[in-house]
Amino acid sequence: MNDNTRRQQQHTLVENQRPSRRDLLKIGLGTLSMTMVSETAKAEKPDDPPYNAMGERVGEVTHTSAIVHTRLTKYPVRNVNGFRFIGAKHGTPVRKIRHLPAGMTVDQLEGACPGSAGAVRLWLGRTPTLKDAQPSEWKRVDPGRDFTQTFALDHLEPETTYYYAVEMAREPSGSSRRGPTGTFRTAPPPDSWRKVTFAISTCEHYVCQDHPDGYRSYLSMKKLNPAFLVSTGDSVYYDNEPPFANTVPVARFHWHRMYSLASIKGFFQTSPGYWMKDDHDTLCNDCWPTMDSPRSAPLTFSQGQQIFLDEVPMGERTYRHYKWGKAVEIWMMEGRDFRSPNTMPDHPGKTIWGKKQKEWLKRTVLQSDADFLILISPDPIVGPDRKNKHDNHSNAAFATEGNEIRQWIQKNRPDNLFVACGDRHWQYYSVDTETRVREFSCGPMSDAHAEGCPGYNHDYHWFLREKGGFLTVSIEGTETSPRIVFRHHDVDGGVVFQQEFAKRRA
Repeated sequence: MNDNTRRQQQHTLVENQRPSRRDLLKIGLGTLSMTMVSETAKAEKPDDPPYNAMGERVGEVTHTSAIVHTRLTKYPVRNVNGFRFIGAKHGTPVRKIRHLPAGMTVDQLEGACPGSAGAVRLWLGRTPTLKDAQPSEWKRVDPGRDFTQTFALDHLEPETTYYYAVEMAREPSGSSRRGPTGTFRTAPPPDSWRKVTFAISTCEHYVCQDHPDGYRSYLSMKKLNPAFLVSTGDSVYYDNEPPFANTVPVARFHWHRMYSLASIKGFFQTSPGYWMKDDHDTLCNDCWPTMDSPRSAPLTFSQGQQIFLDEVPMGERTYRHYKWGKAVEIWMMEGRDFRSPNTMPDHPGKTIWGKKQKEWLKRTVLQSDADFLILISPDPIVGPDRKNKHDNHSNAAFATEGNEIRQWIQKNRPDNLFVACGDRHWQYYSVDTETRVREFSCGPMSDAHAEGCPGYNHDYHWFLREKGGFLTVSIEGTETSPRIVFRHHDVDGGVVFQQEFAKRRA
């Protein structure tokens, strides 16, 4: 079969969405076997160890703890030649987003990483060769949680570089293989002042990749070697790029194809992360817990919540705060689990964060003795946003709670608390006209995903750019004269805007 014939058959599948049995055998099963069989013949033996095609990721790093996340796969690489949705691009009307073709499974799609049963153990040490490493106990992966397993590490040493590798086996008593070595560094003690640089990103739209390995932004961030990355949400898009996720297997597939991209695997092999979720990686656009979403059915909001916890290295609570030494403390907010319906009339009881989370935020912020405080929200708090949006604190739909939050910051932490947000597909630095609360939007992962900017607002904006990239935050200076620097980067890592603030000493 030549390339033109295959492309034409794939195009026919996309348009009709009802492939014949003959088409499936030629295109679906055929491309799957061509991709994998020659590379993974040994994996078909019953006693051959499984693989980790998605690599590992480290999350929730503190000065004494971290979580390592792994997933066992049947093959060593993603399905690079599987079925593709021809013509899929950013901006396709939602009504034209296609479901998984009838009769096809997710394993036949480009980017698929079929899971595998088995057991894993972690080797952890302080040398790149892992000669000093000791293995953990064997743990079986959980098929009900997408063949994943996590290792919660504690009693780590502060400010220490660790190296790790995951050993994989079908049975602990059988043959095994060890995956590639990864590394991370723990935070300094909470009472020690240290310089640090970390990154903030959002909005990874699969059809908006801008590099053969995935995203230029990930390659650029890796060169900067940040202490960690905060992903503010929309790590995947269930609802506006094919295949539309209306089942658990299809939703999980979105994570598999995204986090098996070489640029993402390479970044997280040397940098830890903290993951936040938003609407597109929970269920659908602008969603809330009680929302009736026929287009997503039978996939439910609660299933989306659990899938997120399965696919990233974190604990069960999705709002939390961490201190990275004495200089900086960050808060990561949960913007979906506790929200009132967006369509509800605005009133004092209407909320995005919920009473318990707001009380936690205010209490912990007041307790903080860090030089600089960063409130990271999946969605804008200052904006301004587009007039037709109704799901964040900069919108009229949540004006009461938005005013409450901004006024509380003004009253209690006007000098050293800053807001960073994701979700918006443009970069900006804006200052609220009434409370002077300062907000930095990191922008989408690629230029192709930049859109919808409402235009420069002279009352709010100090910087505005409708392009992709990421944000870095750096603690610089000295303990007696500290400063924080926010830098907007383009997808190649170039600095396109910089804003610096000095700590005001009493």
